[in-house]
Amino acid sequence: MALLEVKGLRASYGPTRVLHGIDFAIDEGSITAVLGANGAGKTTTLRALCGMVKTEGDVRFGGARIDGRLTEDIVRLGIAHVPDGRGTFVNLTTEENLRLGAYTRKDRAAVEADLERVFTYFPRQVRFDRRPVLANLERVFTYFPRLKERLRQQAGTLSGGEQQMLAVSRALMLRPKLLLLDEPSFGLAPLLVRELFEIMRTVNQRERVSILLVEQNAAMALALANRAYLIETGRVVLSGAAAEIKRDDAVRRSYLGY
Repeated sequence: MALLEVKGLRASYGPTRVLHGIDFAIDEGSITAVLGANGAGKTTTLRALCGMVKTEGDVRFGGARIDGRLTEDIVRLGIAHVPDGRGTFVNLTTEENLRLGAYTRKDRAAVEADLERVFTYFPRQVRFDRRPVLANLERVFTYFPRLKERLRQQAGTLSGGEQQMLAVSRALMLRPKLLLLDEPSFGLAPLLVRELFEIMRTVNQRERVSILLVEQNAAMALALANRAYLIETGRVVLSGAAAEIKRDDAVRRSYLGY
C-alpha cells in the first residue's frame, strides 16, 4: 500500500524550474532512495514534499492531498524532514533541540513516556532539573546513546557526527510516519555512516517508519533501500527495485559512478 504518491510534481525557485513533472511512490513501511548527481533536483524533491518551495502537481499522503498545504500542517500529519546541513539549532542545548522535535504533538503524556524510553541504556533514576525525562527521549537514546552525555551541551559545539545524530533524533521525536533524510552521510567518517545507516534500518523495521532517503553514497543507499529512483536534471530517468539497480553494470557505470 502506498503511503506517499507523487504525480507530475514540478517545483521552482522563482522563475527557475528545477523539477519537471516527476512521479514516484513510497510504500508503507519501506525505504526508498533517491539518487542523482549534484543539482539533479534531489533536495528540491524533499523540500517540495514539505511545501517549502513553489510546486505544482498531485502529492497524496495516506490517500489525502497535501500539495498546497502549509509546511507546519504537513509536519503535523507525521512527515519529518532532516535537511541537508542538519538544521540543528546551534544556540540551544541538545535537550532543547530534542524537545522541539515533539512540539506539534498533543499527547504530552506519551511524549513524556517516549523521552523516558530513550534511557534504555541508562539507569531509570536519571532525571534532569528534578523532572522526569520526557518519555520520547528514552526511545531516541536507544538509537543514539551518546547524546545522553551531551544533553546540557550547546548543540553548536557538538561534532559533525553528533549533530547529525541529533538532527535525526529530533525528527524521531515527532514519531513520524515518513522520515525524509537529505544526505545524512555528508561529512561523516565511514564508520559513523555505517552506524547511522544501521540505525535507520532498525528504525524502519522496529517502528515501521517509512524512509525517503536522498543520498550521494549510492552503494550504501541501494544496500539499505527497497526501491530506488534516479533523477537527472529534474526528471526521473530510472526506477526499480534497489537490488536490481545495484546489480546493473550499465547503470552503475553511467549514473552511479562505481
